[in-house]
Amino acid sequence: MLKYIGKRLLRLIPILLIITFVAFSLMYIAPGDPAQKKLISKGIVPTEEVLKATREEMGLDKPFVVRYAGWFLGFLQGDLGKSYANDRPVSKLLWEAMGKTSMVAASALILSLIISIPLGIWSAVRQNSVADYVLRFFTFLANAVPSFLLALLLIYFFCIHLKVLPVLAKNSVEGLILPTIALALPICGKFIKQVRAEVLEQLGSDYVVGAQARGVHSKIILIRDVLHNSMLSIITVVGFSVGALFAGSVVIESIFQWPGVGKLVMDAITSRDYPVIQGFVIYIAVIYVVINLATDLAYRVFDPRVTDS
Repeated sequence: MLKYIGKRLLRLIPILLIITFVAFSLMYIAPGDPAQKKLISKGIVPTEEVLKATREEMGLDKPFVVRYAGWFLGFLQGDLGKSYANDRPVSKLLWEAMGKTSMVAASALILSLIISIPLGIWSAVRQNSVADYVLRFFTFLANAVPSFLLALLLIYFFCIHLKVLPVLAKNSVEGLILPTIALALPICGKFIKQVRAEVLEQLGSDYVVGAQARGVHSKIILIRDVLHNSMLSIITVVGFSVGALFAGSVVIESIFQWPGVGKLVMDAITSRDYPVIQGFVIYIAVIYVVINLATDLAYRVFDPRVTDS
């Protein structure tokens, strides 16, 4: 297993290196003078003398390669620079916001799995029934409606019409409900569709026909055999969806004012706080790399036939 993990990590390292280079390059060619933005955010008049001193302090007078090498060495040590807005370390800002975003993403993922797996199996077992058609129409709507529009509809219905939930999250349990639903429902559409397709494929397999011929109860076949054999495909969808949940939280957290990474980066985009934006890109890249590795390990657990190659 350790050899398997080592090989996967070696394959992921070049990808992460490319992402860090691209992220730094995009911030390097972004319009505006970082030194001037930093001074203006602090209320300091950016005279030529002050600008020159600030550029030297920030290392902006050095060549691109030198700046990237210094930034990358800092990144390896957990240092992503300082925010232009408040001069606080970007890594600390992201770490403080990550807990809130992880709370929303985990809640949305758990809710999606609780809803999707039973409904996907039920839809497959009742293929082409009225209930199956209704559920398939729901998955179509869930995939078609953008999350920001769904968030606005939830606010109108639960906050303005029914007045049972707060419009702004305010870092409370009640405020967590609507962001969770807004993130979970689109994911549910994908999960239900995938679970249904995979279960249908397994139900048509020879081993299911053979088990039924031997008199094995259908529920036992579903739980012990069909669901287990469908897990690889489900794990793949879940793995991709976890990264999408973190990336998709940007808009949702801004709408509900949930104090997570999404709101942090939207505020950074508004104020052109490039170090925070750059840190967010790296943050998402690391999440995808970790999820990729975790998905590969899950493959190995559910299917021992997966080799170290």
